[in-house]
Amino acid sequence: MLTGDMTDSGARLAHVGIALPDIAAALPFYRDVLGLEPTASETADGATIIGLTLGDVRVELLEPQDPEGPVARFLAKRGPGIHHLCYRVPDLDRALERCRAAGYRLIDAVPRRGAGGRRIAFLHPQATAGILLELTD
Repeated sequence: MLTGDMTDSGARLAHVGIALPDIAAALPFYRDVLGLEPTASETADGATIIGLTLGDVRVELLEPQDPEGPVARFLAKRGPGIHHLCYRVPDLDRALERCRAAGYRLIDAVPRRGAGGRRIAFLHPQATAGILLELTD
């Protein structure tokens, strides 16, 4: 368990990643029903990503491009749905140190570049109650 008072930590939800087989089929709901404006597509981790801003949080629609990539594997195993939650933290390196000290299993031992060029790191879902968590700064 992380130690210290997280109430004033500055951590917040950054985005929710949703894995789906076809962004074009899902996009009309977000664009036409909710009125959200999609960002230009980008590619990261073998997936096409379209971002949609919903208040202070983004929704990222994830469509696999690499059949061996993490999004494709997720879809094959679980089907479409929430792939991950991303928390923005004030100090990613410190958050990863705290995770290591608390015994959390990390997928990324050191931050790497993700969508939008942001530094990111994933925690293994076996360490976080079955939820794939991404941290970013």
